[in-house]
Amino acid sequence: MKNLKKIMLSTAVAMGILATSCSSDNNIEPIDPTDNGGSIPSDDVELNGSLEENRTLDATKTYSLTGILSVESGVTLTIPAGTEIIADTDTDQSDATNVYIVVQKGAQIEIQGTSSAPVVMRSANGEAGTWGGLIIAGNAPTAAGTDATAEVGGIVYGGEDASDDSGSINYLVLSDAGASINSESQFNGLSLYAVGSETSIQNIALINGADDGVEFFGGTVSASNLYLENNEDDAVDWTERWNGSLDNVYVLHTIENFSTAIEADKENGNPMITNFTAISTTGGTALQFKSVSGATITGLSLSGYDTAVDITDDSRTDLSGIILNGAPADLSLDYSGNPTVDVSIFDWISNRGQVSVLPSSIDGDLSLNSSNQYVISNTVSVEEGATLTIPAGTQITARSDSETAATSIYIVVQRGGMIDIQGTESNPVVMSSTSGVAGSWGGLVIAGKASTDAGTDATAEVGGILYGGTIDDDNSGSISYLVLKDAGASINSESQYNGLSLYAVGSGTTIENIAILNGADDGVEFFGGTVSVMNIYLENNEDDAVDWTEGWNGTIENTYVSHTIENFSTAIEADKRNAMPKIINFTAVSTTGGTALQFKATSGAQIEGLSLSGYETIIDITDDNRTDLTGITIDGVIVNESAAYDAEATVDIAMFDWAN
Repeated sequence: MKNLKKIMLSTAVAMGILATSCSSDNNIEPIDPTDNGGSIPSDDVELNGSLEENRTLDATKTYSLTGILSVESGVTLTIPAGTEIIADTDTDQSDATNVYIVVQKGAQIEIQGTSSAPVVMRSANGEAGTWGGLIIAGNAPTAAGTDATAEVGGIVYGGEDASDDSGSINYLVLSDAGASINSESQFNGLSLYAVGSETSIQNIALINGADDGVEFFGGTVSASNLYLENNEDDAVDWTERWNGSLDNVYVLHTIENFSTAIEADKENGNPMITNFTAISTTGGTALQFKSVSGATITGLSLSGYDTAVDITDDSRTDLSGIILNGAPADLSLDYSGNPTVDVSIFDWISNRGQVSVLPSSIDGDLSLNSSNQYVISNTVSVEEGATLTIPAGTQITARSDSETAATSIYIVVQRGGMIDIQGTESNPVVMSSTSGVAGSWGGLVIAGKASTDAGTDATAEVGGILYGGTIDDDNSGSISYLVLKDAGASINSESQYNGLSLYAVGSGTTIENIAILNGADDGVEFFGGTVSVMNIYLENNEDDAVDWTEGWNGTIENTYVSHTIENFSTAIEADKRNAMPKIINFTAVSTTGGTALQFKATSGAQIEGLSLSGYETIIDITDDNRTDLTGITIDGVIVNESAAYDAEATVDIAMFDWAN
């Protein structure tokens, strides 16, 4: 351990408060020492050493932490709103494990941030693990005993005063901490050693840490309004019989190979946690309980994790000490559901991630935020009576690397539910997969109450979804300017998802300006219903571009189909009874041959403005015994199987430039 020096604080040129931009990866731009606007402060605002008398920092200055700043017993360090402290581990005299702030037993810290001017502590280069964070040592009880020695810095902590007061922290953004001493000992973002219940901790953001976000080593302290993003070990960790509480915790994982959202170890002090929402876009484990540890967690919501609850001791069968949402932990549950913490309460964090996982069940109206990136890792069901609103520019990504099968990852609008996709030509809504591989998710499914030859309350071939009724003008919402990619997951050789699956959808539903690309099955398929679609672009869907069955009798207007891949099925496949749907202005182009139009059973259509190019087979009538083709008309004339239908394109592909 290096010798502690006296703090050197004197006047300096006022510096601006950190400005960062919202981004999905939350990288903080490193300071360029040659840039006067972001240079490392000079030595007169250098922080290190032993603080032996009360000190209030100056919010108009930017401070450089170049060593260990130790607030000694009986002393208070006050940090006003808007103060910025930059950990500088690039200097010759310091390394990451020797740059941190510690509040010793009997000392206090007062961090006085506000929502408009939080206190910021970060590293100079923005890299995780480049300093040791903030450590507070208290005099509260811990299973480690009185005057225990911390695993970092030889700090002494622990006593018998459960109501010990180490000060207060409010509106603090702390990033890039978690310096590693060795494989067994690391610093965290915020380390709380036997901190007492009179200490106030609220409105904290712990971001981009190489170890835990916050760890409690015994003590009785409580905290509220915690945001933890991409801490590489555990977001929240406790041990040594911590028995405080947490309220309103939001955890976000968008990185691979983190450990957990919660890790609990050793004796069970039964801490109380109310409203804990954790979201992962990369799988992983949510809650891990070691030894005999436990907690009472109410308002638990987990999304996107491969494992919800992990009990590390295989012989542990008594889970009564782990109460989750009012009952002992159940390893068969995923504890998914609507978030119990509204991430908008952390809008004061300028560099927080804007990523959300859509809930598995939407049973009330939900409006997405186009500034967020949304991930789905399982089925998302819009229930009867609910409306999902998706504004222009929103991106929704199916996590195709999930352990969940691709056939379980899709969005379904149930009968009586509604979807409102509000894309624009300049800002379409995009739904795709993380892998970009065709068939890596199930796409968008809408079930309605219109008529279908399958009858009322029919069951879809996918997802056991109920559809069909007698309300032909049923309204399932509206879709405008949607790009849908990579769908078509296969259940078996007979049943597959499509890009857009429309089950008995009614004519009150509006669907226009749709692009369906790179699907492993059909682009769009109509299962009965009366819905119409206008302006649809279909590119390289491996089965049929447009497919209908069960007596669909709506209209498609302005369709452009592009086939540049081998072994697709058709541009149009029609099956079963002919309800005489109308196809107006249909242009299909193949660079690889194949079949253009296929009619099965007694199916047909009224087609006007047909243009086909590059297909080997123009019209395929699958029933060799079918001689009556009056139900298939093209430009007002019964279909001619020998005609080429190679007229000039009736749809200008340029009208879909927005889909690129």
